[in-house]
Amino acid sequence: MPEDRQTRVRYLIIAILFAVSCFSYGDRVALSIAGAAMAKDISMDPLKMGYLFSGFSWAYVLGQLPSGGLLDRYGSKKIYGFSIVLWSICAFLTGFAGYLAASAAFTVIFALRLVSGFAQAPVFPGNGRIVALWFPTSERGLASAIFNSSQYFALLIFAPIFGWIVHVSGWRSCFWFMGALGFVLTLIWFKNIYGVREHPSISNSEIEYIETGGGLVNTDQGPKANVKGSPLTWAAIKMLLSQRMLVGVYIGQYCIVTLTWFFLTWFPIYLVQARHLSILKVGFAAAVPGLCGGFGGILGGMISDRLLQKGHSLTFARKAPIMAGMALSMTMIACNYAHAQALMLLLMSISFFGKGIGALGWTVISDTSPKGMVGLNGALFNLIGNMAGITTPIIIGYIVQKTGSFDDALIFVSFTALCAIVSYGPIVGEIKRLDLAAPSPAAANR
Repeated sequence: MPEDRQTRVRYLIIAILFAVSCFSYGDRVALSIAGAAMAKDISMDPLKMGYLFSGFSWAYVLGQLPSGGLLDRYGSKKIYGFSIVLWSICAFLTGFAGYLAASAAFTVIFALRLVSGFAQAPVFPGNGRIVALWFPTSERGLASAIFNSSQYFALLIFAPIFGWIVHVSGWRSCFWFMGALGFVLTLIWFKNIYGVREHPSISNSEIEYIETGGGLVNTDQGPKANVKGSPLTWAAIKMLLSQRMLVGVYIGQYCIVTLTWFFLTWFPIYLVQARHLSILKVGFAAAVPGLCGGFGGILGGMISDRLLQKGHSLTFARKAPIMAGMALSMTMIACNYAHAQALMLLLMSISFFGKGIGALGWTVISDTSPKGMVGLNGALFNLIGNMAGITTPIIIGYIVQKTGSFDDALIFVSFTALCAIVSYGPIVGEIKRLDLAAPSPAAANR
């Protein structure tokens, strides 16, 4: 361990979290970009496509609580790393499933999306947990914003690549590409991710800086540090759900994730069907809001940390960007009246920029989770939030099929942004770290 110099290993850690999270969202973007071509090959109407989009989230949601308990019990490196391997295999197999007969292809791809969703369940609880370990409170806003901005940069990075791949060699190649990339990231993950005190390249001064600033540096210390007292019990979940502040954060995340899933699933289809863009142009057009969302996400974290450093309360520093960002996101509804393609892309970009600024939920989870329950609280937060991944694709698919238009779908998505403002306003109240004792297994069985 370096003794005489100030290291910044935490920056390497957040860079890896960003890269892996981009890959996770890239797996979801692959289906949305390939969706139009896939729908023709296996005969899917909008509602059936909505169910295929949502299939990932059914298992993703069900996997949240088990993944949170496993992360707290066995640490982030093993559980998260195994997840990368599993969903990479699923991506690779999805490409081959496209050679089956139409009905069989839909069934197999749906099943693979379920497995992939379950495999990816530890990603964001793991991210939130690792940030809570590796970053002091004053840097968590930006750190969380960086990994959370992966959802926008994934669209920016992968949408043009997938648009080109579909145009040149067909939709199946998108999934083969993602499978190969996943195995490369697996090697990077296991070579570089450790607990704070166990990292071979970190200095004592960086450990001290993280610890004195509020980082939970001892959470993953030692191979058996978290085996006893794992909080994966119904009593622990009930305890978290009894906290009004956390319930408000959970509801707010559901609303914010609704916007995410619109952009990750139906937005490229909207560009093809409602705006009549070619698949090649869709890849680049979808990247523009993604770029704006990415910058908004990083800016939101910087603003939040800056407000905190200037002496504002933690509550104001976290809430102000979230509520302002959600207000900006509501500009999406104006696309119903924008006939020019350039104006539509501008409005969507503003909306996604605002969504990025307001996406600070994981920062709030890092700030508020009881010690020893960071993984479980993050998992519960992600479970409730990603129920929007089930409802949003289906609701929009139903609206489009019934009305033949995306106008009401944009109204629906804009309304959820308003609900997020209400949730983070009067419901959440003061933001602070909770001091809750995780119930013992014996207490949970009483």
